Amino acid sequence: MNAYEQKQAARKARFEQRAQAASTESQRTYDHAKSMAEAIPFGQPILVGHHSEKRDRNHRDRIHTTYGKAFDLQDKAKHYEQKAASVGTGGISSDDPAAIEKLKAELAQVETAQERMKAANKVIRSKKTDDVRVAELVALGFTEAQAVELLKPDFAGRVGFPSYALTNNNANARRITKRIEELEARRQRVDVEEEGEGYTYREDTEENRVMFIFDGKPAPEVRDVLKRNAFKWSPSRGAWVRQLNNAGIYAGQNVKERLADIAKIGDTQ
Repeated sequence: MNAYEQKQAARKARFEQRAQAASTESQRTYDHAKSMAEAIPFGQPILVGHHSEKRDRNHRDRIHTTYGKAFDLQDKAKHYEQKAASVGTGGISSDDPAAIEKLKAELAQVETAQERMKAANKVIRSKKTDDVRVAELVALGFTEAQAVELLKPDFAGRVGFPSYALTNNNANARRITKRIEELEARRQRVDVEEEGEGYTYREDTEENRVMFIFDGKPAPEVRDVLKRNAFKWSPSRGAWVRQLNNAGIYAGQNVKERLADIAKIGDTQ
């Protein structure tokens, strides 16, 4: 497990812990609301005009509010459960040091699938008997059930893999190839570090981030410039960051130019 994968595993564990904590607190709150409700005799109405009316209404309101908190906490637990389940399901991240190797493996699978579909269509559209075609499809790696299903015409009388399946798969292969080329070009980049007025600008290839590091908390107008250029505060890095790519570098140049303008205005005041 590389550093990126360890970070993802830790992130998943944090979400799972938050989900468990919220679920436990939800159950505790629900039990408390239930015990509050049990203090009221079953079916007893509010005694309008009785000296206990106000206290009774307040007690029932607190029960309602406490149940509401329990359900909100349960929703919070489900939210973190979903976030934990989604970690690592967003495809291959450019932040992963092994991204190129993983993408090459994915590309190989896509290309193998493309050749397999083309070979299957050639078998399916031959004039051979069904038994022979099934045997040849099985030899290509399909199960017998899959082979039989492939020989069945669809609603339009077509058999085999449709042309759009081949087209889409080929487009996916081109997309993966382009990503590999971009990441390989990125690996050729070197770290960049420049000192500005009150900040350090950095292109960190290991972190895969464009960074602005300030001596202290930047002024509101500076933070506004950073946010408008899609930079986000990263507490773990102590910097304002966005992904290191052409768009990120371009945004970094924009920020530097704007910070220079802000510094000039400050000098004239």
